[in-house]
Amino acid sequence: MNLMLFGAPGAGKGTQAKFLIEKYNIPQISTGDILRAAIVEKTDMGMEAKKFMDEGKLVPDSTIIGIIKDRLAESDCKEGFILDGFPRTLAQAVALSELMSNMGISLDKVISLNVPDELIVGRITGRRVCSKCGASFHVEFNPSKKEDECDYCGGELIIRKDDNAETVISRLNAYHDQTAPLIDFYTKMGVFVELDGTKDVSEVTADMLNALS
Repeated sequence: MNLMLFGAPGAGKGTQAKFLIEKYNIPQISTGDILRAAIVEKTDMGMEAKKFMDEGKLVPDSTIIGIIKDRLAESDCKEGFILDGFPRTLAQAVALSELMSNMGISLDKVISLNVPDELIVGRITGRRVCSKCGASFHVEFNPSKKEDECDYCGGELIIRKDDNAETVISRLNAYHDQTAPLIDFYTKMGVFVELDGTKDVSEVTADMLNALS
């Protein structure tokens, strides 16, 4: 099962990805993770990426595609994978499509979790994180027993810098700008599925399994 997940920050993508990993026994491929791994392992592509990063430059698409190619060729991807965080642009989507075609593989589904921006702002700005152990809470959905105090270690609960409303709205605008052309691209390929991410987690999971079947 070769999958791709779309979802704005706070849409619940991480929760659904964990379920897919366990059910299908396939790895989640995050570009950030594999980029760091390639650098640590000192692969040819990893060293090329490090050169750009050391100079404060963006890693070129061609290098990222090369790193993804190496990752997809690993044995744990034989039964499938979940692409997360890539592609971000139409050019990357085209390059990825060409890469997968050359490797003799194709995407089964591109799943997008749709949640209105106002709900996402509420989800993210309500998050609280323990300053000591990193445990996560939410003032509405998962509150701590004592206000501003971690249930696990008693540490102070704080709001992360990037969880304020202004930053969240800016991130959402950037996400929509990036993904609009990708939605059209994958819709034309016949693999795009949009799900209602406002439902309960179990209902979203059920809808996702139905789409995959």
